[in-house]
Amino acid sequence: MAEGDNRAERSEQKFGQGFLTDVWYFAALSSDLKPGKLARHELLGEPVLLGRSPKGDIFALRDICPHRAAPLSAGRFHEESSGATTVECPYHGWRFGRDGACAAIPSLVDDQAMDVSRIRVRRYPVAESQGLVFVWVSSDPRGEGEPTEPPPVFEGVVGGRPKLVDRMDFEAHIDHAVVGLMDPAHGPYVHQQWWWRSKASQHEKAKRFEPREAGFAMVRHEPSKNSRAYAILGGEPLTEITFRLPGLRWEHITVGKRQVLSLTCLTPLNQKRTQITQVVWSDHPAFLLLGPFIKAGARAFLRQDGDMVNLQNQGLRYDPALLWIDDADRQAKWYQQLKREWTASRREGRAFANPVEAVTLRWRS
Repeated sequence: MAEGDNRAERSEQKFGQGFLTDVWYFAALSSDLKPGKLARHELLGEPVLLGRSPKGDIFALRDICPHRAAPLSAGRFHEESSGATTVECPYHGWRFGRDGACAAIPSLVDDQAMDVSRIRVRRYPVAESQGLVFVWVSSDPRGEGEPTEPPPVFEGVVGGRPKLVDRMDFEAHIDHAVVGLMDPAHGPYVHQQWWWRSKASQHEKAKRFEPREAGFAMVRHEPSKNSRAYAILGGEPLTEITFRLPGLRWEHITVGKRQVLSLTCLTPLNQKRTQITQVVWSDHPAFLLLGPFIKAGARAFLRQDGDMVNLQNQGLRYDPALLWIDDADRQAKWYQQLKREWTASRREGRAFANPVEAVTLRWRS
């Protein structure tokens, strides 16, 4: 392997730098994409146009016209004589299909021979699943790679529309955002609401973990006694918390036949900003009776985590070495191992081999 390739590999593996590719990233809710609307997003430091045609088809293109760099998202849909729907650039009217190929350059006259279809903008494969929109980011620098697997599917998407949707941006690389949200020991210090827990309620915990698809799970168990918020669900709740690359974390709670699914999607906008989207589905009656209280609590949690990220940035600006301990930081270690294995398996053209092994972890919180 050339020295330049070695440097690139080290850069990919350094915590807080680079992004995974050949993977699905959460981009939006299906309800965000209205028919006939175009929207500009940022993903892995690149501008991405997400749109839904008047006919209801979704698509994703690099949001830069190759002519004079105007954002295609500022344009409009155009119906071609063939019946195909294209996106018209607002600057000079160049039109592009959902496959990224140029369909027309209006300024050309009849005797100016030019194969406009050879002009392309990058197309991103996109898929809708369970009311969520995912974009596949290929490692192919030309953007021609196709998905090698379907988008993730989550157990517990019940009750129709989500009961809660909350969004905010963390001023952090996705690596720091991921390990911050999966960290099991910060609760008594960052989240000190009377209805949740306090420093005085800390005690030793032991949880069983197992490998799962492209990630791991804290296997189904009774919630800790000092996690008071579960009490509003009544009965005898059981919960399982799962993480999957590149940045999906969800908690599936069952109370008899009732279910709650709380999904947190981390989308890297760029090297220094990560969008956090929290979506909750449930058929539990508590969301009818205590909906405003639950929403306020969830918002408070997310913003407390965001405030801690901003505080942490005061130290991270000096690029210090970070000290990881067992067992409280084992999940953070797994995350880094999973990323390295994902990158290696794609580079070597082989199946992904999950490095996580079943184990019981112990910590105080």
